[in-house]
Amino acid sequence: MKRKYDIIVIGGGHAGTEAAWAAARMGASVALVTMQREAIGRMSCNPAIGGIGKGQMVREVDALGGIMGRAIDRAGIHFRMLNQSKGPAVWAPRAQADRKLYAEAVQSILTETAHLEIVEGTVDSIETAGAASSNGDDKSRVSGVLLEDGRRLVADAVIVTTGTFMRGLMHCGERKEAGGRVGEAAAGGISENLKALGFELMRLKTGTPPRVHRDSLNYDKLERQDGDAEPIPFSFMNDTIGQPSVPCWITYTNDETHKHIHANLHRAPMYMGQIESTGPRYCPSIEDKVVRFSEKPRHQLFLEPEGYDNERVYCNGISTSLPEDVQRLMLATIPGMENAEILQLGYAVEYDFIPTWQTRESLESKPVKGLFFAGQINGTSGYEEAAGQGLVAGVNAVQMLRDEEPLVLRRDQAYIGVMIDDLITKPPIEPYRMFTSRAEYRLSLRSDNADQRLTPIGRKLGLVDDARWNRFEKKTNDIDELKRMTQSLPHAGGKLGDFLKRPNTTLANFRDALMSQSLNCVSDFDRTVLEQVLVDARYAGYVARQDRQVARFRKMESMKIPPHADYAKMTELRAEARQNLAAVEPTTLGQAGRISGITPADIMVLTVCLRRQKSI
Repeated sequence: MKRKYDIIVIGGGHAGTEAAWAAARMGASVALVTMQREAIGRMSCNPAIGGIGKGQMVREVDALGGIMGRAIDRAGIHFRMLNQSKGPAVWAPRAQADRKLYAEAVQSILTETAHLEIVEGTVDSIETAGAASSNGDDKSRVSGVLLEDGRRLVADAVIVTTGTFMRGLMHCGERKEAGGRVGEAAAGGISENLKALGFELMRLKTGTPPRVHRDSLNYDKLERQDGDAEPIPFSFMNDTIGQPSVPCWITYTNDETHKHIHANLHRAPMYMGQIESTGPRYCPSIEDKVVRFSEKPRHQLFLEPEGYDNERVYCNGISTSLPEDVQRLMLATIPGMENAEILQLGYAVEYDFIPTWQTRESLESKPVKGLFFAGQINGTSGYEEAAGQGLVAGVNAVQMLRDEEPLVLRRDQAYIGVMIDDLITKPPIEPYRMFTSRAEYRLSLRSDNADQRLTPIGRKLGLVDDARWNRFEKKTNDIDELKRMTQSLPHAGGKLGDFLKRPNTTLANFRDALMSQSLNCVSDFDRTVLEQVLVDARYAGYVARQDRQVARFRKMESMKIPPHADYAKMTELRAEARQNLAAVEPTTLGQAGRISGITPADIMVLTVCLRRQKSI
């Protein structure tokens, strides 16, 4: 094992694997430190990838060259395109995965990656050179990590992606147990180490539902949900999904279920004061659901297989930390689950995270140069959010070592950019989850065009190989050619391009219209090309209007704020504004305007102050 690396990544989850892959792909020597090699890429909660907003981010990670899309295409067992009853701007791919196959796919991709070494061990502390400094200069800089067994690894950059493991504490009823997830120990030393380095830590909470034996369900009482007949791959490198699909199942809670929950709320860790940290608002426990939505007579549950040969079924929608006896009573009241055999109880886990007012938009920390954070340590929830951050952190660690500009994706470029900007300007007080509603420019941030938006950026950074680039160039050329054809070909008394703008024109209509022209080249166009040309035509007017908004947005983003601006001296600003601006240290006027508590009037005053200082 080497002892000196360019970059060390702590944690082998979804953030850590993308960070390690991206940095190594760019040519840096990387050590990925994980407690267990076989746990790399493990899906600790639901073995599923994608969803509303999340699926778009997975395609963005893939467009940049990342690994998540390729892994789920290898391991997916049930693919669905969500929101198809709505406009294409909010269509979102989602896939249930074979838990074992997904981890194997991630591990296989990493094993094939040059410059990347996997190191088994637990990090006890991050080592630095120099005294701690709040402005992130060279006085305090990462120098490596010390493992619990005494091994010391040296590096000029460290990326922390510890997920729920930093002082992780699992709750099931009155029972508490240290750990980041079932069967895996918590990481304790690194929390104290980060505090010693000057970081403020806070606690968040997440949860997971019970898993039951698939043979103990009564499928006659469940609603069958099949995957799409022609599943759409996540990765732009794949045309089809070859493995067979398996069904998922739907059932519902009822009054009797809710009565058991209400009768035992005093035994729920969240309600008896055992858990004090904040949980995810958009993925609440079943206890929260029956309290907050007491008017609802039932709540929908999705019973999702964890793999082809896996006997476990994930009970999506009934996350809980109620005691074991209550969980058994509760499940027995649900249709189809009367005799369900519980293989793993639901539980909640509390963990430390780093509030993001201590982090730059590059995901580098402010107090210590060369120290980056990605994933749940930044207050997010979900594999997809972690993957997006991990890739950006991996890239920016390399960019820092090369003394080059960091990768900062704009809000009009990517959901990943929306997420990171949200984290920096509005540090989360609850686990952050991506939704399409968070993006102002979602008409352009679609899942179908992620490669058009981001693959050139990935190519420039060195993330995109020749095979992906050649495929991208062919698709781009085909789109351009087909768009030119639609502007010249006649159809129904007008041009084919006008026909595509009609809201009821389908992909089949488009293909038939092309075939009616007796064009021999129609079969040369891939489905994805036809779909993107159709969607672009349908949204052309809306996107043009949005582009004008983007132009105004970019004007504000181009107005840079100098590093370490002295807001304390800007006495014309309100005290709250000075305090919030100093905490976040925005890099542009646009970003300053998105900070919590900053008003348009504050931005006007800030602009005057900066102009007076000849800073903009």
